[in-house]
Amino acid sequence: MDGWVIWFIAAGVLLVIEMFTLTFYLLWLGIGALVAAVVGLLFPDSLVIQIIAGAVASLLLTIYTKPLTRKFRSGRGYRDAIDELVGKEGIIVDPVVIGRTGIVKVGNETWSATADEPLQAGETVTVIHRGTTVLEVRKKGG
Repeated sequence: MDGWVIWFIAAGVLLVIEMFTLTFYLLWLGIGALVAAVVGLLFPDSLVIQIIAGAVASLLLTIYTKPLTRKFRSGRGYRDAIDELVGKEGIIVDPVVIGRTGIVKVGNETWSATADEPLQAGETVTVIHRGTTVLEVRKKGG
């Protein structure tokens, strides 16, 4: 099998995995693999040139798009959908004990949750803060 075909397969796999993770890092690696595939078509006998071209493309995309995405996120009118969880109501699914996370359902999603007081399953809560993967909640009306 020709090297460029392997690069195209690798690019396809990376791009499909990226669709599930949404991190953009695998996207840049996938595009780097596509660059290596094109170089493989032009220089089929030089694996080193293919690897260097793919690596350089991935590295440049990673370095130069980080400031662009940061600028986009800080632009006027941009709101992260996850930030909109603050203020929404949810239902405790797994009890929250002080010092240990529980589970809260907000809309159709379940999240890990912490609170300043113990909360039992079935209690209605309000999201007061969002961490990376954990929501801080308070008993509704509390």
